[in-house]
Amino acid sequence: MPQDESRVTAERLASFVAGAFVAAGLPVEDARTLATLMVEADLRGSDTHGVIRLPLYVRRIRAGGVNAKPDIRVISDRPSAALLDGDNGMGHLVMRRAAEIAIEKAKVTGIGWVGARMSNHAGPAALYVTMPLAHDMIGLYFAVGSNNHLPPWGGSESLLGTNPMAVAVPALEETPIVLDMAPTVAAYGKVRLKAQRGEQMPVGWMIDREGKPLTDPKRADEGHLLPIGDYKGSGLSLIIGLLAGALNRAALGRDVIDFVKETGKATNTGQAIAALSVETFMPPAEFKSAVDQVIRDIRGSRRLPGVERIWLPGEQSHAKLIDRRAHGVPIPQALRESLDTVARDLAVAPLG
Repeated sequence: MPQDESRVTAERLASFVAGAFVAAGLPVEDARTLATLMVEADLRGSDTHGVIRLPLYVRRIRAGGVNAKPDIRVISDRPSAALLDGDNGMGHLVMRRAAEIAIEKAKVTGIGWVGARMSNHAGPAALYVTMPLAHDMIGLYFAVGSNNHLPPWGGSESLLGTNPMAVAVPALEETPIVLDMAPTVAAYGKVRLKAQRGEQMPVGWMIDREGKPLTDPKRADEGHLLPIGDYKGSGLSLIIGLLAGALNRAALGRDVIDFVKETGKATNTGQAIAALSVETFMPPAEFKSAVDQVIRDIRGSRRLPGVERIWLPGEQSHAKLIDRRAHGVPIPQALRESLDTVARDLAVAPLG
């Protein structure tokens, strides 16, 4: 563990986060739900999308960019699909509700797809895409990023975002497969984390407006993120944006609001989640056993020289989850100072 890093139990961290949200004007139960989900992100190792976002969330709430007491409601409903209006509430609350509705629909029809509009940044996709797993379902998730940092392939104007997608597949004895990714080489949250820690970015994350490598995260506004697979990543961002944004009458392209720079404006973030019941196709145990076998075949396959282990999507996050539940969530000094500032601004007890 780095010298400037300490560990805090998940319970203690969640209590602090919930208290901060209550002080910022959220109802107690909503604050607790938010805190649980944000700390879960850190437990899974999503350090760029968890508690580190608390200062920004509080700034947006206090600036009027987020509705602290939303009326989250279904505005279009079908047996297998629905559209949810988040009333500009915190995205975590909107997407938890969307996942619950998708799961209930999948229990009846085999599949549930729920889109959301007027939502906000909701943390890592893995929080929601894994919810169907407990019901022997496959989860899928799509979202429009909360700012544009990716130009269309061949362009120099950022009209696309780090629009994330995720898929979670249940297993029987092995760790579930959980793929949570952006269509860019790195998510923009990782750029911010590098800047907070005073670290340089690897070559290949970003380029400047002249197409040259950009490695200083503090100059990120001067450039663009690079897509995975060149034109394929750019195309993937567009498709995800259409499914999560345009289909839900949410922001996309030039309509996307930078939630960091324009804290007082509603972002109308669009997201979508789907739950697919395995039982529709075969007995869940049979499918999950087949997934186990694929995992073992891949893990046990021949490795390249110098490779100690082949990891499946989600395995490293699961390992972090076990470690951090037992030993606490790592809190680097820069993050602690940021949380202390939030505590002073809201007149609540610091994390300690």
